[in-house]
Amino acid sequence: MALPEFVVVFCTAPAGEAEKLAKALVDARLAACVNVTDVQSCFRWEGTVKSEPERLLVIKTQHRLLDPLVARIRDLHSYDLPEIIAIPIVGGYAPYLDWVREETV
Repeated sequence: MALPEFVVVFCTAPAGEAEKLAKALVDARLAACVNVTDVQSCFRWEGTVKSEPERLLVIKTQHRLLDPLVARIRDLHSYDLPEIIAIPIVGGYAPYLDWVREETV
């Protein structure tokens, strides 16, 4: 099965950090676009259920850039274990996907 050309990557971060992460990823051309929105996350951490406000980054990029994108997030992120999940894009508006291709290196 062929790998998808494009992926959407989800990453949560603290409010003050999310926008800096988004800008760094776009500046480095690892992402064409990053949407940042408020979320309330519920998770188990170190044996305790937590509920925390966070910011969700929705990152559009090429699959071939996933490893350097993950490495860049790890370099900049304050969490010990940041959420970084990639989902394949199986289709979409061709001119938009062309733009994603052109904006990432």
